[in-house]
Amino acid sequence: MKKENKIPPEEYDDGMLPEYDFKGKKGVRGKYYRAMQKGYTVHIHNEDGTVTVQRFGPVVRLEPDVAAYFPDSESVNNALRTLIALVPERKIGEKKAKYKVTKQKAKRAAVKK
Repeated sequence: MKKENKIPPEEYDDGMLPEYDFKGKKGVRGKYYRAMQKGYTVHIHNEDGTVTVQRFGPVVRLEPDVAAYFPDSESVNNALRTLIALVPERKIGEKKAKYKVTKQKAKRAAVKK
């Protein structure tokens, strides 16, 4: 059996003001999720009239075994810059091959006994 409430619903005070009426409204789950994954920019207006712009990029998560080698984001950035320096740069206008050239195996002739 279900217990009955000791306080009737009319007398219950949930602390909400009467102008906050959420009846008939539904919340949307993950409304800003995709935008946060892409990254966003924050403009901070200082008292002296200047504007500071901060860019927050998408969150990159490292696996625990990789994170053991990189204590902070600066070490990750240094490692990636070193890796980028090792990769040869493509020249402007250079295109990838449209087809792959592979070595074909020599066909063996059937030997009659």
